[in-house]
Amino acid sequence: MSLLAASVTSTGEAVQFWILGTVAVLGALSTVLMKKAVHSALCLAATMIVLAVFYLANGAYFLGIVQIVVYTGAIMMLFLFVVMLVGVTAADSLKETLKGQRWLAAFAALGFGILLIAGIGQAGISQFNGLAAANSGGNVQGLAALIFTKYVFAFEITGALLITATVGAMLLTHRERTERASTQRELAEKRVRENKHVPPLPAPGVYARHNAVDIPGLLPDGTPSELTVNKTLRERGQIRDVSQEALDDLKALEQRSAERLGRDREEENAQ
Repeated sequence: MSLLAASVTSTGEAVQFWILGTVAVLGALSTVLMKKAVHSALCLAATMIVLAVFYLANGAYFLGIVQIVVYTGAIMMLFLFVVMLVGVTAADSLKETLKGQRWLAAFAALGFGILLIAGIGQAGISQFNGLAAANSGGNVQGLAALIFTKYVFAFEITGALLITATVGAMLLTHRERTERASTQRELAEKRVRENKHVPPLPAPGVYARHNAVDIPGLLPDGTPSELTVNKTLRERGQIRDVSQEALDDLKALEQRSAERLGRDREEENAQ
């Protein structure tokens, strides 16, 4: 395919490119500029969906489906759920833990921009076969032929890098134990010697007529027990206190039970 033929696009393709390209760029910028991690993750997911549409529009059906199912549907949603459950705040996301990482990020972005411009320039001045020739035997078959023949070495190197990154992440999160782990019996004896809570801790919501993890359980006398809720929820102030409501419900239940028992006794006496 000649360079002139490759540069000719239809009106629909041009409209699609400029609209979706604008959405992708805005999503990418919002990913970097948003203060909340959840909003950044949502913007990144939108950008990935737009990239999947580009793949599908250009005939790369396998890459488009993988982009949606794997990256957007699995990895990004998993990351989004983790961020929402952990509760990362804006102060945590803006805290610079490594000195000089912003300058390193700017240098890496500059290098990536140079490579991107060089790749686009190379594609603009050289001829290429086009997707029609590449997908002549099928998109998946053509992609497999390129991966396992022409680019097999680069594919293997990429796999080795991913495995190395996984092993490195495991080593960074692993902490060496300097002492022997205590058994359950030793832990129980330690609680007895220290005069702590000897029996197992009560579950959340016990005697509170509710089973939510953010509601403290009530002791038999009606007072809430802080031992029944997670320490993280206590530090965040995300505990709902329904002790008075539970006591009111319990009092109303006892009153209804007493009235019912009284009526039953009156009926028995009448008979």
